[in-house]
Amino acid sequence: MGFRVLKGGMLTTVQDLGRNGYQSQGFSVGGAMDIRSFHLANMLVDNPENEAVLEITLIGPELEFTSDTIIAVTGGDFSPKLNGEPMDMYSAVYVRKGDIVKFGSARTGTRCYMAFSGYLQIPMVMGSRCTSLKSKIGGFKGRKLEAGDYIGERIKRRYLPFFLSRKLQPPDYVNDNGVLRVVMGPQDGLISKQGIETFLHSEYTVTGEFDRMGCRLDGPIIAPKKTSDIISDGIALGAIQVPSAGKPIILLADRQTTGGYAKIANLITVDIPRLVQKKTGEKIRFEAVTVQEAQRLYLQEVKELERMRKEIHTPCKEVLDCRQVAKRLERLYADAETQRYF
Repeated sequence: MGFRVLKGGMLTTVQDLGRNGYQSQGFSVGGAMDIRSFHLANMLVDNPENEAVLEITLIGPELEFTSDTIIAVTGGDFSPKLNGEPMDMYSAVYVRKGDIVKFGSARTGTRCYMAFSGYLQIPMVMGSRCTSLKSKIGGFKGRKLEAGDYIGERIKRRYLPFFLSRKLQPPDYVNDNGVLRVVMGPQDGLISKQGIETFLHSEYTVTGEFDRMGCRLDGPIIAPKKTSDIISDGIALGAIQVPSAGKPIILLADRQTTGGYAKIANLITVDIPRLVQKKTGEKIRFEAVTVQEAQRLYLQEVKELERMRKEIHTPCKEVLDCRQVAKRLERLYADAETQRYF
């Protein structure tokens, strides 16, 4: 049992943390674009860290559930509805057999994530369940979801402890300041001094050329010393290439494994989720930080995720109040029994 796809949305795919270890053979890592939202969705339903979820882009799907289960939706706000009524995001939600969950278009952000307590019945391919659209492997038949598709579940899990506590605060995508932090290099030495100044002190616009492979920016041209062409080498997640046209390209989950343009800098890990939730036309700027600062911010986020994990496993006030009422009723019942015999 699981769910049936009534409408597939613009681009709904199965994603996990990616297909690691195969870049030397030309396979992209892939995986969820917004790793933070991915982790929070799985956290809310007590899934393993790398459990597959649905990644929903710009316009969401419509799903009919064929069994009871628990779900959680994080990321951008796609106005999800359960049987026509608004459904809470960043919260564990119990759905029953026959229920329909429908997503609209993105009000905030551009991607959202849906986790399932029953684990998606998706086969492992090269160590991952993620969909590689270019290679047409993994996920559901190597493609996006379409009307008529059916995905089952691997386990039956209908109960989670501390259910009322399983709520988190959504991020504020609307008021994001647009400043993305980067570590300079590895080929910033090929960029002119003026080009570096341009990169770090200019405003860039997110263009419509923005997909799972990368994000092309529009703005002032970044000038190289001579040329930005290099002998092709490996590309890390978040690498910022400067092609001959001088407009930066930020490479993301489905990036090519190697590239022949100079990489002026790399987005730090904690800021990649902020970029991938940007809409076409939004403005961004870059700020250089040290490797040590990037590592400090990463460890800070790890601690924050752990704090949230503890938070959703702590009885909320409503639960404590119910327990206090139950204990009081037990005492009253005991007193009544005592008076009955004495």
